[in-house]
Amino acid sequence: MVTDTEGYMHLIQYLSQHLGLFEDPTSERIDDTVMELFESQLAAQIIMVCGQNPALSFSQRNQVIREVDAIVYDLEEIFANVANERATQTQSVFISEFSGLIKNLFDQQVALTLSEKIA
Repeated sequence: MVTDTEGYMHLIQYLSQHLGLFEDPTSERIDDTVMELFESQLAAQIIMVCGQNPALSFSQRNQVIREVDAIVYDLEEIFANVANERATQTQSVFISEFSGLIKNLFDQQVALTLSEKIA
């Protein structure tokens, strides 16, 4: 649905261009870890996707959940060295922005899926 799209590949490239944000050991840290922020932000975004699209079938919602699991797996691989480190405020802002971009991908794919269902 999303992880096999060109848009997702561009997001991974965007993420890789900003990995330097996660290498600053001197910044003040917040309570959440890097992965906790990714997981909570992605969960909130996906809840919005499903809430905004009540026409999604149970099967389609499960597919969205499987895709999010794959994205979290990718993020765990990318951030293996810092996943359990407490995040900085700058990282938190970036993670929020990145999660919003993931939501945009899902919005596009869900709209496409639902339009194909109607046609």
